[in-house]
Amino acid sequence: MSSPHSSDQLPDLLVVGSGFFGLTIAERCAADLGLKVRILERRSHLGGNAYSEREEQTGIEVHRYGAHLFHTSNATVWEYVNRFTAFTGYQHRVYSTHRGQVYPLPINLGTINQFFDAAYSPAEARALIAEQAAELGGKEPENFVEKGVSLIGRPLYEAFIAHYTAKQWQTDPEKLSADIISRLPVRYTYDNRYFNDTYEGLPVDGYTAWLERMADHPNIEVVLDTDFFTVAEQYKGRVPIVYTGPVDEYFGYAEGRLAWRTLDFEEEVVDVEDFQGCPVMNYPDPEVPYTRIHEFKHFHPERDHARAGEKTVIMREYSRFAEEGDEPYYPVNTPEDRATLLKYRDLAKAEPMVLFGGRLGTYQYLDMHMAIASALSMFENRLRPHFRDGAALTSGGVAE
Repeated sequence: MSSPHSSDQLPDLLVVGSGFFGLTIAERCAADLGLKVRILERRSHLGGNAYSEREEQTGIEVHRYGAHLFHTSNATVWEYVNRFTAFTGYQHRVYSTHRGQVYPLPINLGTINQFFDAAYSPAEARALIAEQAAELGGKEPENFVEKGVSLIGRPLYEAFIAHYTAKQWQTDPEKLSADIISRLPVRYTYDNRYFNDTYEGLPVDGYTAWLERMADHPNIEVVLDTDFFTVAEQYKGRVPIVYTGPVDEYFGYAEGRLAWRTLDFEEEVVDVEDFQGCPVMNYPDPEVPYTRIHEFKHFHPERDHARAGEKTVIMREYSRFAEEGDEPYYPVNTPEDRATLLKYRDLAKAEPMVLFGGRLGTYQYLDMHMAIASALSMFENRLRPHFRDGAALTSGGVAE
């Protein structure tokens, strides 16, 4: 890693931000095209929100910015990430504490039968949910609420989704995109795996080791503790830039601020060997202020946690609107935000020698595998043709 006072010599490519999108761009350009790449990172560590580190007392690996679970059905992405890390056989399972009972999530036959105190067969459960979703009258769901009711019916939606979403987004659910809940599977079997993807696991040596291997190339220079906007004039118009920070910040909020959600974390070392018996416990009831609790030793049951002894690390997660100075996590993406985003897309298209990518740069919710896939696509379709064949470097906007 370099100090904030890096070499004055300009690189072939500047990457702003060292999350998975930025690191993938940097690694591909350095390794495949032989370019000199400089990464600017405003934090004191690389890796963006995927950064993890060992908790001092227990030695347990903590995902510093909330749980990160790697999963994908994209064989190209899976092959690429396996160049830098091996993966465990971890399969993510989530539970939810509602009105004094613990239920498995996502909604599956076990959840349905426990909630309704029944023993429905798969066909009977389907018929029940279809009956409860009939209030839509066959209408195509237009928002988060309608999509939720169409998927699991009103009673399950109110119990497990409505209040949890209110805490997580603090936005009228009818203004939220249906896509948010569309990612949650519903199963009429007792399969309670959270994801449906072909490939799933956690990096054997942890996220930071994986991220550092991506940046470990002689052509890559990582400059930490450096805000791009304090040095932007050294680079803009002089070298190609891949920008992965908030798009509204790049343009000085000229079209107004986009709405983001941020997270607050309350970490605690608890004097018990096992606090909740699972990696993630959701709390959908409105009287509980946090949305979920992570217990990190359960992410790596294959590890020797002897150093932790009769202790474990938990992290309560709280969600709120991001204010100035906060770290943006999730785009709220209301109709008003989408209208503002269109204006930023036009500005981005007109910005010379700058490509916008990643979750913040495109104002899209991207899982890790999606960010990597998007970066690989930008490399193949824009950066490789530019540097190899001299094609013009033009941005497709902020939602490529």
